[in-house]
Amino acid sequence: MKNRYKFFLKRILYYLYGEKFYKRLDYNWEKFPSRFEIIQNIITQQKYNNYLEIGCDRNENFSKINIQNKVGVDPLRGGTLRMTSDVFFKNNIKKFDLIFLDGLHTYEQTIKDIDNSLKILNERGVILIHDCLPKKIWNQIVPRMYGHWNGDVWKAIVHSRTYNYADTYTCIADHGLGIIFKRKNKNILKTNISNFKDLKFKDYFINHKLYMNLIDHQKLKELF
Repeated sequence: MKNRYKFFLKRILYYLYGEKFYKRLDYNWEKFPSRFEIIQNIITQQKYNNYLEIGCDRNENFSKINIQNKVGVDPLRGGTLRMTSDVFFKNNIKKFDLIFLDGLHTYEQTIKDIDNSLKILNERGVILIHDCLPKKIWNQIVPRMYGHWNGDVWKAIVHSRTYNYADTYTCIADHGLGIIFKRKNKNILKTNISNFKDLKFKDYFINHKLYMNLIDHQKLKELF
């Protein structure tokens, strides 16, 4: 009886949030490398020296990164600087080789962080974004109402895929890692979407291979 109650409660909440789609993607993230393994491999292979992380929280990722210079930004805890990403980008004058975005998991903040990161990214650099592949509708509802929360970061990836000046991919690993290079878009997403925020989980579920420009982690090195 209790499980049936929870089932119907979730359905009601889905409708309240304007989502009426309940299928899920079958990703088993335990089979793939972690974000810090991928980040460290890129740093080592590309001989990067300068690292920026937005959204450090308890330093789960930040503490594992080995690099000459690293800056971590978080308004509450972790990293090296206690401030929001907006304040950091407004005052920052440094450039970075690798920027990892794992801050507020909303489309609006993520696309803003992407745009600001592109301005301070070195020519050979790369931006990585965490939580780009939610498995089910509940993982991506904003505001957060579930255990693991990806938020609607995926919408920012779809948006950036329409940029001429940014080459965007999504690596299938650790809840989805967005990969953005500051160079001509090699596979631009042609779409008539006027407001990316209005995209629904059903759109993502049906079109996520096209939208996200998926790449296997084993072929990640080829992008460089």
